[in-house]
Amino acid sequence: MLARRIRQAKGEEPADFVIRNATVFDLATGALLPGDIAITGDTVVGIGERYDGADILDADGLVAVPGYIDSHVHVESSLVTPFEFERMVLPRGVTAAFCDPHELANVAGTRALDYFFDSAAKMAMDLFLQLPGCVPATPFETAGAELSAADLAPYRGRSGVPGLAEMMNVPGVLCGDPGVLEKLALFEDRNIDGHAPLLSGRALNAYLAAGIRNCHETDTRAEAEEKLRRGMAVMLREGSAGRNLDRLLPLLTVAASPFLLFCTDDRNPADIRSEGHIDAMVRRALAAGCEPLAVFRAGSWSAARAFRLFDRGLVAPGYRADIVLLDGLRSANVLHVIRNGRRVTEALFASRPEPPSAAAFAGSVRCGRIAPEKLAVKGAAEKFPVIAVRDGTLMTGAEMHRLPHENGVLRPDPERDILKCAVVHRHGRNTNAGAGFVRGFGLTRGALASSVGHDSHNLCAVGVSDAEIAFAFDALAAAGGGFVAAAEGRVLALLPLPVGGLMSDRPWPEVAAQLGQVIAAAHSLGCPLHEPFQALAFLPLPVIPHLRLTDRGVFDVDRMEFLTEGSK
Repeated sequence: MLARRIRQAKGEEPADFVIRNATVFDLATGALLPGDIAITGDTVVGIGERYDGADILDADGLVAVPGYIDSHVHVESSLVTPFEFERMVLPRGVTAAFCDPHELANVAGTRALDYFFDSAAKMAMDLFLQLPGCVPATPFETAGAELSAADLAPYRGRSGVPGLAEMMNVPGVLCGDPGVLEKLALFEDRNIDGHAPLLSGRALNAYLAAGIRNCHETDTRAEAEEKLRRGMAVMLREGSAGRNLDRLLPLLTVAASPFLLFCTDDRNPADIRSEGHIDAMVRRALAAGCEPLAVFRAGSWSAARAFRLFDRGLVAPGYRADIVLLDGLRSANVLHVIRNGRRVTEALFASRPEPPSAAAFAGSVRCGRIAPEKLAVKGAAEKFPVIAVRDGTLMTGAEMHRLPHENGVLRPDPERDILKCAVVHRHGRNTNAGAGFVRGFGLTRGALASSVGHDSHNLCAVGVSDAEIAFAFDALAAAGGGFVAAAEGRVLALLPLPVGGLMSDRPWPEVAAQLGQVIAAAHSLGCPLHEPFQALAFLPLPVIPHLRLTDRGVFDVDRMEFLTEGSK
């Protein structure tokens, strides 16, 4: 193959594939280079010259950029299996993604890792698997599984493992928790992803000194600037609930672009269908006036360098033939995608081997019927902590409110947008149920419930009463997991997620349509949030400030302590 590459690069024989009359956008210099792109097998062998080829695609002046790279994604949050995930994103130019499969791992442990490795080996795009560093995220919740350094060690040598996925247990790092340090030491010669919202000063120095290299949980420009000054790569994120792209775009300059990466983290199929994926981030950044060189570096080259993929990120001889053809440098609409030297068409997807079975992850909701009485919060007239949810950010507020009470039990107050919320353990390890109050969901009737509850993925719900929440939980359990909107004893819309309670086994367009229906039902109940179910799913995550609810009670992330105790 090497000799063939050289001969075809020299024009001594026709190239395997030629993209004729392209305009290559050079991410090294920012120049626009007209000419042909010659490809041998999966590798670019020539640009800027005239080539003959066995297969020719006339680009007619289209702009050629490197395939986009999602620098941090949880495939499970797309609500579909890995094979369906790539059907969504590969035609949009995403030729590689760095995936943390900790969602399914929190449900099923190493069986989830095996499933993802089997899937990645058969996929058309590159799905690089970062090994989950926090299963569970903290000891303040009850997951379905736990992964120690000893559990991860056998997977370290697998092909396609760049390193350790997001280290969310910041207190564990800073306090030198032996289990955390063992995981960090196991990957000290590899990439280690970070997760460090609001971390600053000496604490940030200590976190970085542990070998952690990037962060996707950066909410403000000042926070991002401090991290950049300390050599930390910052990921600009556009998920369905967690979005910082617009706030951080002023930082996206040519000078800073080597340290800025695009990622989606948690993006649902409805948003991918209507807006896009990394391609949408590229278009939004360009529309905001960012320099194209900075934007396209953040979409490919910067991630390739950060994760030591030295054959990606440029359309140049010797680089992987992952190429996106755009209608223009500023409009950036994707017209053609080349992956490993092959056109991305239905024929490419049809040529894949059979996907691995996900049947082992069915039946993951293992809890009995939840009586409304189990969700009662006892109290009197004193102020009670209330979680405040805001659209566009995963961080919550911590508020104190006086709540209605009756017979020593605190009640929600929907007229003030103070609703009941609950998290119930679903993995069969205990019968924990945490309950509290939340503001921001805006429901005037009914309840929303989900079996996606980051990151331990217990059942979580928000509603106007305990009875409405209990009914929604019952509907969710009967479906084997998913999203449900219900009111007055009736299910308004349901998206079943039978694969671990996290993913559907249906084609992605069908899942996107069902998700649209259940979101519309949530909006009909009064919810103003763009993506109510992702907002709900992040209520239990005790590693993002400020106030959370787990199956053990209301948790203060800043003080790392419970404010209330759940029932058992």
